[in-house]
Amino acid sequence: MDYAYAVSVFIAIFAIVNPLGNIAFFTTLTQDYSKAEKKRVATKAIIAATITLIIFALAGRYIFVLFSISIPAFRIAGGLLLLMIAFSMLYGTTPGTKSTEKEKQESVEKEMVGVIPLGIPMLAGPGAISTVMLYISHGAIWDAVIVFISVFATMAVTYIFLANADRIFNRVGRVGSLAISRIMGLILATVAIQFLINGTHEIAMEWAQEIISLSA
Repeated sequence: MDYAYAVSVFIAIFAIVNPLGNIAFFTTLTQDYSKAEKKRVATKAIIAATITLIIFALAGRYIFVLFSISIPAFRIAGGLLLLMIAFSMLYGTTPGTKSTEKEKQESVEKEMVGVIPLGIPMLAGPGAISTVMLYISHGAIWDAVIVFISVFATMAVTYIFLANADRIFNRVGRVGSLAISRIMGLILATVAIQFLINGTHEIAMEWAQEIISLSA
């Protein structure tokens, strides 16, 4: 096995998942949660992201073909979802949570933040999905093994970061948390817009190539 190649795959997946960068988003989205709820949210996020990346690594191309979905379209959809969440953060609301009369239902909805948006598309977003699909498309069995190991290793490290996220922000305070929420919302909105730009640009390039090929 090419260890240099394995390291490069792990670094690529780790960089695109960006565990360090997602600590702030996790802390902001779960700022009113109990410790138990935060732990469950982190667990759900890791499970959702891991399953998503493994599924798309194994059958991503077939899923996209089956539903006539392209990576650019997936980028645009992910960008729109992130943009909605960013607006919620900018205006001081908690994405993924709403007030209900039943505490159990509220708890369930809070934990769903772990699946969307933390698991998908924050951790397992279009970039991460396309990265694992690209590496596993090489065809060799060792390439698949390296991708799977890299995904599991990245998610293990990410869980450690998320589980200890409060230690980084425990001295910030309520006002600081609100300020961070606004800043993270603005950054997330920028990321969402970039997703939309990238997806739109890729679709435009595909259309331009088709037009050129038809006119040739």
